[in-house]
Amino acid sequence: MDADGIWQARTMTLELLALSFRYPSVELAAAVVSGEWADAAQELSDVLGLALPAGLGDDVASHANGETITDAEAALHALRAEATRLLIGVPKPALASSEGLWRAAEDGVDPLRFVNPHSVAVEAFMRSCGMGQPEGSNEPLDYIATELEFMQALCAVEAGISPLLDESLAVGDLPGGSAAGAYGLFMREHVFAWMPAFADAVRAEARLPFYRAAGQLLRAYLEA
Repeated sequence: MDADGIWQARTMTLELLALSFRYPSVELAAAVVSGEWADAAQELSDVLGLALPAGLGDDVASHANGETITDAEAALHALRAEATRLLIGVPKPALASSEGLWRAAEDGVDPLRFVNPHSVAVEAFMRSCGMGQPEGSNEPLDYIATELEFMQALCAVEAGISPLLDESLAVGDLPGGSAAGAYGLFMREHVFAWMPAFADAVRAEARLPFYRAAGQLLRAYLEA
């Protein structure tokens, strides 16, 4: 496969991962129940040579007790309940789902969301690539799904299938001098500092097979 094909496969894998770690949508629930999520994960893994076991995701449409979920509405309810417990949580989620919170905990400090050096650095990096806070949103830019979507956007530019997020920018103005350069820098400076450990924690903490599979796919992508 040529370089453009690899970047396209990375784009699609990151799109699948971002969808998996967003608050569950009707689209995600339907893909899980129909088997499309598992099929896509396996096909993309084969293309990129990811180290995944055969049959990854065969049981993603299951409750924690192993009972198969056949209805998309029931799947949506189960996925949202588990996403809330894992990633959103009131008053506190099972896992820190943003880079700043995760790395602050590793540093042994009490983080202030949005006001910590890791979150600020992520925001500055994304803004240098033309990505800012969506209007009307208060979600941190270092949230797991947002970082995955940012990486997806850079891969899409490098693959030649999408323009820059800010079309007034030139590709050469990006950190690293290209979309691939910006992607590599962001991986080294941010992603590798927390996502592998986050992926392992999802696999260990998740009660639904879907989230264990999503954590495994994320870990395999990062390792590759």
